[in-house]
Amino acid sequence: MLKKILILFLVQLILIAKLSYGENIIIIGKVGNVIITNYDVKKETSYLKILNPNLSNLDDKKIFEIGKNSLSNELIKKKELEKFFDFKKENPFLEQIFQNFYKDLGLKNENEFKKYLSINKTYSVDEIKEKLKIEIMWNQLIYELYNRQVSIDENELLKRINNEKNIIEEYLLYEIFFRLENSENLNEKKEKILSSISDIGFNNTANLYSISESSSYGGKIGWVKETNLSEIIKIELEKIDIGQHSKVMQIGNNFMILKIEDKKSSNKIIDKKTRLEELKKFEVNKQLNLYSNMHFNKIKINYSLNEK
Repeated sequence: MLKKILILFLVQLILIAKLSYGENIIIIGKVGNVIITNYDVKKETSYLKILNPNLSNLDDKKIFEIGKNSLSNELIKKKELEKFFDFKKENPFLEQIFQNFYKDLGLKNENEFKKYLSINKTYSVDEIKEKLKIEIMWNQLIYELYNRQVSIDENELLKRINNEKNIIEEYLLYEIFFRLENSENLNEKKEKILSSISDIGFNNTANLYSISESSSYGGKIGWVKETNLSEIIKIELEKIDIGQHSKVMQIGNNFMILKIEDKKSSNKIIDKKTRLEELKKFEVNKQLNLYSNMHFNKIKINYSLNEK
């Protein structure tokens, strides 16, 4: 009984603190014992708009849904991580990744970043660092759990290197990575996603439907050499131009749509040893990303958002 009273008291304190910001607080649901309010979702959507400015073009209902899903997914990851890591310990990678984060936004230093966050009415610097810490620790967990299951065929990679052309195409790629849940029909889900791309654009659809970690960034993968891609993906990308997206491709038990945002040619000569290490790193990351999605899908049943 005393425990219930204490929990209720703490909840009231949280709500009073948040009401001081002038918000009408509504409890949306809980992940485990963590309460999510409309105020929390609003901060998350402001953050996501920084990562993908196109979100501002959506109606409030869709933006709210994207923010709610993003926040609940993060809390699910944190709940899982608390089984393995001590969040009070400093992470040696955090400061460098934090600097890379604000520099990618075109900001020179932490003071500029603080002003930027204040203008956009989103998280504080410490809260951003906490979010980055969750992603760092999640990647560490996936590596520790699954790195021994990663399989790299060096002979196959060397064959690929030997067949490479002097001039290599590079693509700036965005993705929508999805799977079928429970009794979902593939054709119906494909139609829903393709219709969404036509309606609200590729980046916003990635925010809404993609299960990849790139979804927060509107599906952005970054620049990828054509030689790092599988033959199936290369063939599909050769069929489309800049600004267009591929058809739905099956990748194992999952499905992917790729968009070419830009492309360029490179004739930079790299020695075979360096190129092999580059390809191995790419393949390892690709496989670990698949394990990351698989692991998250497995644990989310235990921590899924209980909506009010």
